[in-house]
This record gives sequence, C-alpha cells and structure tokens, in this order.
Amino acid sequence: MSTTGRSSERLEQVLQVAGQLFARHGYHATSTREIARIARISENTLFRQFENKEQLFWEALRHRFASFKLPNELVEAIANSRGPEIVLPQLLAQLADTATLNPDSFRLLAVAFLEFRWEAGNTCADFLGPIFSTVKTYLKKNMDAGMLRNLDPAVLTAALGVTVISYPEIARTLDGCSQYRENREAVESFSKLWLSFLLPEGTASWHRTFPTPTAPAAI
Repeated sequence: MSTTGRSSERLEQVLQVAGQLFARHGYHATSTREIARIARISENTLFRQFENKEQLFWEALRHRFASFKLPNELVEAIANSRGPEIVLPQLLAQLADTATLNPDSFRLLAVAFLEFRWEAGNTCADFLGPIFSTVKTYLKKNMDAGMLRNLDPAVLTAALGVTVISYPEIARTLDGCSQYRENREAVESFSKLWLSFLLPEGTASWHRTFPTPTAPAAI
C-alpha cells in the first residue's frame, strides 16, 4: 500500500473513532489521548493531522454526514408536491431508519448542538443545509396553500428531526413502552401524531397503509 493510501486509511480510522467517542461521551468528556489510543496512533500524530480537538470534532461530524441524502422516492414526492400525508411519513421513515442504522451519527449531531449551540448551526449548514432547505421549502409551500397549519417552517423541520432522534424517550411518553418492535410502528405513530397536529382543523382524517421505506444511505 502506498504512503498516500496508508495516510487515507489512518485518517478514516481516526475520524471513525473520534465520531464514536464524541457521540457516546460528549465533546468535553472525550480526550484526544483516548482517541489516539483507540485509533492506534500517537497523540503527536493526531495533532499533525488536526490543529486541535475542536477541528477534529467538526471533521468527524462532517465525515459522518458526508453521504447522507434523501432517497429518490422522497425527493420525487416533494418535487411533485405530494400531500403531507404522503411526504411526512416518508421523511420520518428515512430519519428513523438512519437513526437505527447509525445511532452515533445523530448522537454526534445532538452533541454539536448541545455543547456548541449556535456555532453548530452555522457549521452543520454546510452539509445539512440543502436537505434542511428542501424540507423547509416544502412545508412552507403547503402552509401557504392551506394544507398545513401556519407555523415557522424552519422550527418545524428541526422538530421533525428531533422527534426521530429521541424517539425511544418519546415512545415511553406516548405508549408507555421503551421501544417499538420495528421502525414501521414508530413511523406510523409519529406520523399520526404530527399530522393530527399539523393538518388544519376540519381536514378529513387520513388513513393509509405505510409502504416499506427506502433504505437510507449509510452515514
């Protein structure tokens, strides 16, 4: 293997380890010494690759979400202005599956907002901005058309994500259980909850069978 190949492999290992430790223990409780030890490099080598611990944190977060994107089925539904009763369950299904397959990714995102607050929003906008903007624009369009209650679309977009990230805790509150048997049940429950809140008063109740969601991209 070439020197470039080894360096790339080492960087990948460091970012994976850093992401896992930051996600599980938080930013301040995670040491660069521990990251270097588990990644099997010296701390001096670590700081030759990253200026400081904070830069390592943001690079680990960016690395986790670099390949995250909405599935084609959902993008097409949004582009074709399908109704909220179609789009919202698909969006929640995508988030729920991603949270299940890659729980450390969303925990890492939560750490960013909890420990860095407004700085996290500016940084995350670089790689999550296009997805956030797509969902926010869709919600605003439906609000303007009277399909959804008139709320702040940016806050609502963030709230939908938080619902899924923290769904084990919300499940205990809603149903008295620690978890659903499968994501499909969680998506149905949360979709009904959100649609009952978001659809304008007098809107006919909706009934539908949930399709198997498209598998999310690995992040």
